[in-house]
Amino acid sequence: MIDRATALAFDLSAPPDDFYEDPFPTYHALRHWDPVHRGPDGSYFLTRYDDVVAVYRDHQRFSSDKRVEFAPRFGDSPLYEHHTSSVVFRDPPDHTRIRKLFAPAFTPRALTALQGRVVTLVDSLLDRAAARGGMNVVEDFAAALPIALIGDMLGVPGDERGPLRDWSLAILGALEMAPGAERLETGNRAVEEFKAYLRRLIAERRRRPSQDPGEILSALIAAEDAGDRLTEIELLHQCIFLLNAGHETTTNLIANAVAALIEHPSEWTRLRADPGLLQSAVEEFLRYQSPNQLGNRRLVADAVVGGVAMPAGTLVTLGIGAANRDPAQFPEPDRLDLGRTPNRHMAFITGIHACAGMWLARMEGHVALGRLAARFERLRAVAPPVRARRARFRVVSSFRIELG
Repeated sequence: MIDRATALAFDLSAPPDDFYEDPFPTYHALRHWDPVHRGPDGSYFLTRYDDVVAVYRDHQRFSSDKRVEFAPRFGDSPLYEHHTSSVVFRDPPDHTRIRKLFAPAFTPRALTALQGRVVTLVDSLLDRAAARGGMNVVEDFAAALPIALIGDMLGVPGDERGPLRDWSLAILGALEMAPGAERLETGNRAVEEFKAYLRRLIAERRRRPSQDPGEILSALIAAEDAGDRLTEIELLHQCIFLLNAGHETTTNLIANAVAALIEHPSEWTRLRADPGLLQSAVEEFLRYQSPNQLGNRRLVADAVVGGVAMPAGTLVTLGIGAANRDPAQFPEPDRLDLGRTPNRHMAFITGIHACAGMWLARMEGHVALGRLAARFERLRAVAPPVRARRARFRVVSSFRIELG
């Protein structure tokens, strides 16, 4: 285990290089030595499951509004406009009003209608991989699926989807603890380019409404046209958010799952022998390598967290990935167990901000991993997975494998 002095000196805004590759030893050390860890900037980092759950459930005292936090980081910029307009960084009543607009797209009925489309997409991606004898798990599979699906939901023509993933990565990359000037420049440019594209797309959709029942853009336009429900800026940024949230979580879920199965061949054999494990397997992948590793809340009233008194205004970082490896909640937390039950992981957080698209991500994961396991007996890594230098998200940026 990392020693006490190293744990106490940990600075989330400037972690050591090995943290990006494997943050879990650091999480364990912090949980052991300093579970409510005060950083050099006065913020706190939580690594215990119970503490993380308690904060997420207390939306009265712990705010999701990021205007105070993002103003010095982004200034008066497109990134500031986006990340303070997005539903995920809004408090009630705005959060409640905007979230309701997405609800019809994520009902069980809507997801059932989408499942056939997901199966068709997955099978076509695996057909191409089989013909080549392998694939880059990220570009050819884990990212290709949600980009195609969210592209359909936004009504983006197939031949215009090329920039979507790069825009999403650039905008989300700016959320890292210390993004740097280059990431900020790239992120701001991506927001402006994406907004310009969406304005053209929305104008076209108003002229020619879509007949696709899986498209959510028309419903969002109707809400904007109602005047008091969604402004033009809100419409643009909720579309950007839909791509970012729908793409990032599913891509990371699938890519990390494939990497974990190759690293644990006995679990791959187990899954192929028992397809009934698929549901619990997806939950375990979400726990084991949580797609979103970190969250933030700011106190709007004094509170005590994990026995530590914190005044209003304090920024708290919630270790989602750390909570999901807490031995007090998960026996043998560093062991991948596709049959793990119970498994009350925090990958989609909890409370009023629980991920609205969690069931869509789960469905995509079930189909993608289930069809992969049913079709191929052997997965072999050509080279180790390449991980992005990102702390907030657990990202595999490239991973080439052979299939047999």
